[in-house]
This record gives sequence, C-alpha cells and structure tokens, in this order.
Amino acid sequence: MSLEHFKYVSYIAASDTDVWNALFDPKMTQQYWGHINESDWKVGSRWAHIRADGSEVEDVSGKVLQIHPPHHLVLSWQEPDAHHGGTHSSQVSIALESLGQDTRLTVIHSDLQSGSLSYQDVSEGWPAIISNLKTLLETGKVMDNDIWSAN
Repeated sequence: MSLEHFKYVSYIAASDTDVWNALFDPKMTQQYWGHINESDWKVGSRWAHIRADGSEVEDVSGKVLQIHPPHHLVLSWQEPDAHHGGTHSSQVSIALESLGQDTRLTVIHSDLQSGSLSYQDVSEGWPAIISNLKTLLETGKVMDNDIWSAN
C-alpha cells in the first residue's frame, strides 16, 4: 500500500511563541480542538490526545520524536485501532516560522495510507483545527461548533 502526506500552511497574526504555547496549553486546546494534549514534551516521551469532555478517552497517542521550542515539533501518531492489532503509525511535523509579529504555521502529516479513513480525517481535520486555533489567537474566541459537523 502506498503512503501519502498531507500538508497545511496557515498564517496567524500572533507571535511564534503565542502559537507554540497554544499547541500545549490545555485551556486553549480544549477550546479550539476539544482535546488536551498530555506529555512532559521531552524527546522519547509518550504523548496522548485526550477528549476534553471528561471521558478521558484517548483518540490519538504516540511519542515525541523532536521538539525545538518554539519552532518545531515532530510526533508519531497512532489512532486506537492501530494499538489493537495494527502496527502502522503516521507522523506529524509542526513548524512555526516567525514573520515579524505574525507566524507561518506548517503542518505535515506523513506516512498516511493512501485512500484510508485516516487520510480523509486528516485532510478534513487539520484545516478545521488550525483555522479554529487561528481564530482563537486573533479574536479571543473560537469558531461556531458547526465546523466540526461539516467534516
């Protein structure tokens, strides 16, 4: 089976440090992502993407592969089904480039199986998540929850 990658670039009217902190701050990730990303954020450490609804369900987990605050983060990415019988995991690279007072954010989600449900979820999910993050940082509020039902 062939592997693909998904790339998404956004420009945010916020500093790279503010964007970086929003990727890890549980209060912010709950607002724009509906999840908390838990880890000690050290290379080799486990990370988990946990629903913020109190259920403590892990929708994704993996390892921190690289971290260079506030510019670069690389994670392995495994959905629960991959933990139960599958061994395939994908990889997410997040790069932040300072553009004065603004930031270019680039997400590359790679090693996705061609035509898979994961590829479809990623190609619809990342734009919604990053757009919601951008809106929160630029306006102080998130987008209407209807963006999630559109996916």
